[in-house]
Amino acid sequence: MNGIDPFPGEFEMRVAEVYYDSPSLVSVAEATPAERAIFFRKTYGHVAASLAVLAVLEAILLNSPAIALVPIMAGSNITWLISIGLFMWASHVAEKWSLSDASSQKQYQGLGLYLIAEAVILMPLLFVAVSMTRGPEIILQAGVLTLTLAAALTLTVFTTKTDFSFLGAILKVGFIVAVGIMLLSMVFGFTLGLVFCGAMILLAAGSILYSTQQMVHAYRPTQHVAAALGIVANIALLFWYILSFIMRMSRR
Repeated sequence: MNGIDPFPGEFEMRVAEVYYDSPSLVSVAEATPAERAIFFRKTYGHVAASLAVLAVLEAILLNSPAIALVPIMAGSNITWLISIGLFMWASHVAEKWSLSDASSQKQYQGLGLYLIAEAVILMPLLFVAVSMTRGPEIILQAGVLTLTLAAALTLTVFTTKTDFSFLGAILKVGFIVAVGIMLLSMVFGFTLGLVFCGAMILLAAGSILYSTQQMVHAYRPTQHVAAALGIVANIALLFWYILSFIMRMSRR
């Protein structure tokens, strides 16, 4: 999309530093090995299912009357800002619901709300991609690259002893700078190019590294739905910028 890129959503930015204050409750790090194993199995099972649901939702939206929303959402900087604002609000509500201790139903409602919001915000970019000559091929390529990179980053965290806690401050500053650049691009009308997309890919990758490592401190063993939501948010952000990068490259 020319000159229009999504802000790193409020939820994605919080995922980069995911500690929650719960001093009286046991975190995943403090749980037994068996509980941790169950937590990770459920979390990544939900991630896989969520990504499949997101793909189905996107296919439905792109082949439904909802496609008429694309010109409205991306028709101007103002309408795109409103769309991003609504997405951030929905992400905030979804996060709160997914962390609910009231019932598992509320947690799944939060995850569902986030997947719907993510499908809608991705729709304009995918619509542009589909309209390109190699659109389906480009989308598939971006999806494979995203999943491969996300899997490699996750394995790096789980199979090495590297401490990625230093990324917390870097990610926070990086996302703030990114938002500033996006606002300037909207005000002055310049296009965010390959260099910006590459930088955002690095930020999204760093967020996956950091949040995956810190996940055991951020959640309790029963909060696998919220943990899955956080991972999906980072993967979606990574997919957006990988797809944007490939689309820009294909136009050259």
